[in-house]
Amino acid sequence: MAAAPERLAADRPSIDRDRREQIAEAAERAFVRHGFHAATMQQVAEEAGMSAGNLYRYFSSKEALVEGICFLDQSERTGAFHALAHSDNLLGTLEAMLRENVLNKPRHKTVLFLEITAEAARNPRIAEMIRTNDVEVIEGLAGLVEVAKTNGQAAPALDAHFAARLMFTYVGGLFRRRALDENFDVETEVAMTTALMRALFAGAISPSHSPEAP
Repeated sequence: MAAAPERLAADRPSIDRDRREQIAEAAERAFVRHGFHAATMQQVAEEAGMSAGNLYRYFSSKEALVEGICFLDQSERTGAFHALAHSDNLLGTLEAMLRENVLNKPRHKTVLFLEITAEAARNPRIAEMIRTNDVEVIEGLAGLVEVAKTNGQAAPALDAHFAARLMFTYVGGLFRRRALDENFDVETEVAMTTALMRALFAGAISPSHSPEAP
């Protein structure tokens, strides 16, 4: 029995959202396979199993596709930050998430990171998207550090924004190495990253201040 028109109308936003997510995931694969700069909307459509005309109903350009990909990442990040903020063992949870969401991610995710970063040097709109995304991530991490300080899981004197920037920069480097280093060893990197995070949260790493010139 066919669904009533009212039900179809009510379900439309959910259906459209799911379809947009599927297209964004297909775009990731197309961008990695062909290179972001060289990839065409037709190739994205083929990857998504749809016509180019239908694709344009959901995304008007490659820049709009990058926005869709960023939205997917933001949704995942929101869930991760919520879990971290409510964890009784923030460092342990952070280590597990680092392993799952960074070091064990499919390699094409890390290659895509490099592709979009390279495109940002040529495309001001994408550069602005990345800057906005970076600010959101750093602010989210800083908020987590403040939570950790409040519940005794981080040194009270730890500078939250310094810690957030350090973690952000370090993990960005891991993404690059994960994409390019054929000998990348996940277990070694997890151990090294965990040691760094524990030292950071214990207050053993702090901003350095250059002495004033005489």
